[in-house]
Amino acid sequence: MTKGRAAYSGGKALHGFPAVVLKHPRLVLELYALVLLLGIFALSLPEILFDPAYSPVLYSREGRLLGAMTAPDGQWRFPPGEEINGKFSAALIEYEDRRFRFHPGIDPLALARAFLVNIRVGRVVSGASTITMQTVRMMRRDRGRTVFEKGVEAFLALRLELRFSKDEILALYSAHAPFGGNVVGLEAASWRWFGRPPLELSWAEAAVLAVLPNEPALVHPGRNRELLKIKRDALLERLCSRGFFDGETLSLAMAEDLPGEPLPLPGLAPHLLARAIRENETLRANTALPRTTIDFSIQERSAAIMGRWAGRFAENGIMNGAALIMDTQSGEVLAYVGNVESAEAADVDIILSPRSSGSILKPFLYAAMLDSGELLPAALVSDIPTRVGSYSPENMSQNYLGVVPAGEALARSLNIPAVRSLRVYGVERFARLLQDLGITTLFRRGEDYGLPLILGGAETTLWDLAGLYSGLARTALGQGNIAPEGVTRFFPPEVFASNGTGKNKAPAGNSRVSAGAAWLTLEALTFASRPGEEAAWRDYASSRRIAWKTGTSFGFRDAWAIGVTPRWTVAVWIGNATGEGRPELRSIQSSAPVLFELFSSLEGTQWFPRPDEALKSIEVCGNSGYPAGPDCETVTEALIPRGAPPHRPCPYCRTITLNGEGTMRIALDATETGTVMRKKWFILPPEEEWYFRRWNLDYRELPPLAGQGGVTRQDDTPPLALFNPEQGARIFVPVEIDGRPGSVVFSAAHRDPNAALYWHLDENYLGSTELFHEMEARPAPGFHTLTLLDGSGHRITRRFEILDRENV
Repeated sequence: MTKGRAAYSGGKALHGFPAVVLKHPRLVLELYALVLLLGIFALSLPEILFDPAYSPVLYSREGRLLGAMTAPDGQWRFPPGEEINGKFSAALIEYEDRRFRFHPGIDPLALARAFLVNIRVGRVVSGASTITMQTVRMMRRDRGRTVFEKGVEAFLALRLELRFSKDEILALYSAHAPFGGNVVGLEAASWRWFGRPPLELSWAEAAVLAVLPNEPALVHPGRNRELLKIKRDALLERLCSRGFFDGETLSLAMAEDLPGEPLPLPGLAPHLLARAIRENETLRANTALPRTTIDFSIQERSAAIMGRWAGRFAENGIMNGAALIMDTQSGEVLAYVGNVESAEAADVDIILSPRSSGSILKPFLYAAMLDSGELLPAALVSDIPTRVGSYSPENMSQNYLGVVPAGEALARSLNIPAVRSLRVYGVERFARLLQDLGITTLFRRGEDYGLPLILGGAETTLWDLAGLYSGLARTALGQGNIAPEGVTRFFPPEVFASNGTGKNKAPAGNSRVSAGAAWLTLEALTFASRPGEEAAWRDYASSRRIAWKTGTSFGFRDAWAIGVTPRWTVAVWIGNATGEGRPELRSIQSSAPVLFELFSSLEGTQWFPRPDEALKSIEVCGNSGYPAGPDCETVTEALIPRGAPPHRPCPYCRTITLNGEGTMRIALDATETGTVMRKKWFILPPEEEWYFRRWNLDYRELPPLAGQGGVTRQDDTPPLALFNPEQGARIFVPVEIDGRPGSVVFSAAHRDPNAALYWHLDENYLGSTELFHEMEARPAPGFHTLTLLDGSGHRITRRFEILDRENV
């Protein structure tokens, strides 16, 4: 027996169980029960305590409220704030749970007091709920106030205290407590009842909000106001007696009015809020929207400026407008005014709406052609009547300058030089460039847009354009994103904080614009002598230097204005969201003044430093702006991009031989017995000269060529030019309104203003013209030949085609 007992009590248990299990089974069961209870206690709280649908709330970069909407369940419930108002915390603890900082989640003294009170009254009138227990009740969505439920709340309150700090529990309570009506949480309550953030609440306001969660029905404009005031004032007196503030503060606090009707929330960026809801998936996870890059004060001023101008424009039937202000160097959006309030179609976010670009894209063609060597800043470009097939662009002024320096043509926004330049550069090539730079609305092939692409033949958005112009400015500063292949990249604007991930800084594509070309383009956009009304805005800008460009779409439907400095990029659109055109809708009368007032509301800045490492100096003709040739009379220096290939030399200057008086040219094969002289001369082609000399009275016309007996004769400088049709043109002629076949107007110029020109179509004589050389004709569909002669036998012949209307 002894041996058996010794074996039983040894280190091994029967069937593998420890001996103590068989010897003390009750103790073991108690231990298992304790472990089970501890496990239940540890796992009693869910991982996510609250999973409500929060209101979409938009904050500025400083944390100030820009706008909000109700949650999907119709409640004003803001995501928890980052910091709790100390006044509210003190008032809440004093009113609800004075020993909150010291108990473990349940208050034994409060339980004893509640027990005695309930016994004395004979029913439950006090539950002794702590702030922690109330937080648990809100988490469990208030399942009733039974004894069992109280026990559950107490149990979970103990667990909550082990998981969170006291301040974190206060934050949970504040974010989810009811504050009357459909207002939930301290953040929403502060704005709805007092129109300010929680951190700016007064003692009286904090006391009101501390009272409400237990009795949210007290805050009602029509009832219970006296009771609410009694409770608030009593709480204020208790806070004063505990030393939170002095008697004078108490008197002032008790004199404050109670909240009335719920206040409207700020609505400074309603379109950005709507965009944030559409674009941010975080809403599905019931978390806060990302903080924006918006500067509150700039947003506020911009909205006010846009609203003031909208009132003026509305008198002329122009109802909508939008503005975007960016930090040029970071690409961050500082103001986002998607439309003006109280306007037709005010809900439309114009910033993201595709609209006809007008001439706002011209600077990017200019910059690209500087880099490719196809254009020089001061080189003359043609500004004469132009017809390409059935397309005949016109300048807004309806005038022609003959020739104009390329930079001045850009500053004046002349349409014809832009179209002719695009024809040289290539439409498909330019469309690819725009896509690379960040235009997201070009969905068709370049040839589908054709030459009108540079004058509004495609749609773009204010968002994309602001990104393009700020990218051009960053490139001029040498701050463009550098790709592995060594070219700069433009990136789109950024309006939602990326938390350092760079998510929104994704480049839109490779840029073929160098720092030198970008700087020269911005220089051209500050052209010192803009014509007509545009010159007035140079004075409006005062001493500030701004590179700016306007654009008006066909039919006066869209007015654009965009300006950049090293610090700011400002983009403005004015028009009707419905697409209705108005005669008064010209950019220089609408979007431009708004642009400059927005710039006036911003701090001044220095101009772009010249990127000498990206530029080189060359000698150019003082008259034509082309690289100087041997026949150029005056030579000057000009800057071009360092990487630009060589350009052809000046085609306009020649050395001519004159008689001794300098009044007649001498032909090289002529017999001349008198004194002769050689002179360098700037000579424009006759079609360009005809318009140029009307605006430039100091232009020296080419002297006539002397022959035998002083009779003028032909030489190798033809005096005759035909504007249209071009050789090989394919022309569509529309039918007149009365059903008759439409007509074509041919136009020409002659160096001699007194010359007569004789017109022939397919060997049929049409007539003659003097001074103004235009001839109307109605050629049938098919191929035709136009022949033009002057009295001296000079001839021009052009072959063209009239398209059949049924086959177009």
